[in-house]
Amino acid sequence: MPTYVALLNWTDQGVRNYKDTTKRAEAFASAAQKLGAKVLNLYWTVGPYDLVAVVEASDDETATATLLQLGGAGNVRTTTLRAFGQAEMGHIIAKAAG
Repeated sequence: MPTYVALLNWTDQGVRNYKDTTKRAEAFASAAQKLGAKVLNLYWTVGPYDLVAVVEASDDETATATLLQLGGAGNVRTTTLRAFGQAEMGHIIAKAAG
């Protein structure tokens, strides 16, 4: 299944409600599952991003719907990257090489 890395930053609302962040993480995982995605890992980080989520979804549309729903709650803004595992990258290289 395709993997996505979402770089998250708290909004003003999100940081004001920092005490609820672990509960929000559980709600995000549950909502993602209902949309057909799976939160593999969620990390709280130090640096330019407040959190990093690793999500699996069947397709770009499902991943986008999941992260739009997350952002729509108003606690975070997202930057999402499509990630390729080693096997996937091997297929990409083989395709590029002809």
